[in-house]
Amino acid sequence: MEITHHTLAELFKQLGLANDRKSIESFLKAHRPMNASTRIEDAAFWTPSQSHFIKEQLANDADWAELLDQLSLALR
Repeated sequence: MEITHHTLAELFKQLGLANDRKSIESFLKAHRPMNASTRIEDAAFWTPSQSHFIKEQLANDADWAELLDQLSLALR
């Protein structure tokens, strides 16, 4: 089994978001603090396709799941 380690910049690119450091910092600042009871895939700022991607990745414990968990923590 091959384990792939992605970066936050790659995740943002996968989600169709600007993925340079300044853009990622701006995104986090704009959406923080996210309500502790809101699941990351249910956050209001995602498009339907972004939300679907996140749900799918988390449900399948896919390569992106660990990074999505880290993003969720960063938004809290």
